[in-house]
Amino acid sequence: MFVKSLPEGQGMLFDFKRDQPVSFWMHNTYIPLDMLFIAGDGRIMRIAENAKPLSDALIPSQYPVRAVLEVIGGTAEKLGIHSGDHVSGSIFGGH
Repeated sequence: MFVKSLPEGQGMLFDFKRDQPVSFWMHNTYIPLDMLFIAGDGRIMRIAENAKPLSDALIPSQYPVRAVLEVIGGTAEKLGIHSGDHVSGSIFGGH
């Protein structure tokens, strides 16, 4: 919340420590964001693209996820990132 800018190539990672259903909103966030909902094995379960700034509408994961990566709106399309793709990192197993 209260994000007014986010440099390209940077983001915010929210780790929930275990897979679970989660929901986000854009309350007090002033720029569009792509939200990548990522399962514990690193699989991207859902991408909410260009989430509407300042909206109180809930954006659910739709599946249990370990983490959510928020990046500047349009990043997923620009980089060709899709649901089913995998990410790697110390919190993700399986890949």
